[in-house]
Amino acid sequence: MMDTRASVKSINQKIEHVWQTQEEQRQKLYHEYCQEFLTLFQEWDMDVQKAKEEEEKLANIFRQQQKVLQHSRTVQSQRMQAIKELYEQFLKSMEDLEKNQENFLIGEQSELRKEMAMLQKHFMMEHQQQEVAIVRKSLHSLLF
Repeated sequence: MMDTRASVKSINQKIEHVWQTQEEQRQKLYHEYCQEFLTLFQEWDMDVQKAKEEEEKLANIFRQQQKVLQHSRTVQSQRMQAIKELYEQFLKSMEDLEKNQENFLIGEQSELRKEMAMLQKHFMMEHQQQEVAIVRKSLHSLLF
């Protein structure tokens, strides 16, 4: 029986040793992977934080661009309104100029007609005076 007890004790010690060795190996492997997982999770968390920061930066840039675009649209609208008003002023000025020139031409034509009528009257009077002078001369030569 002694042999059996010694044998069982030896087997138990071997099993205990194998179990303890396996447990140590499992603990070592577990510890190594825990460290790697912890490192990866920390890096992942930093990447997520960095992505959030970049997302916020992009959101700020987008808001700034929206403000710039809105300002640009407002300025364009004001410029278009100024162009429209200037164009309307130009058209009115052109109409006024045409009316003034037309009135000026009408006045000048009236003046010109008066002057031509006076010239015609003057030529007619000169012509009559010449005819009267010719008739007098003829009468004078007939009478004397």
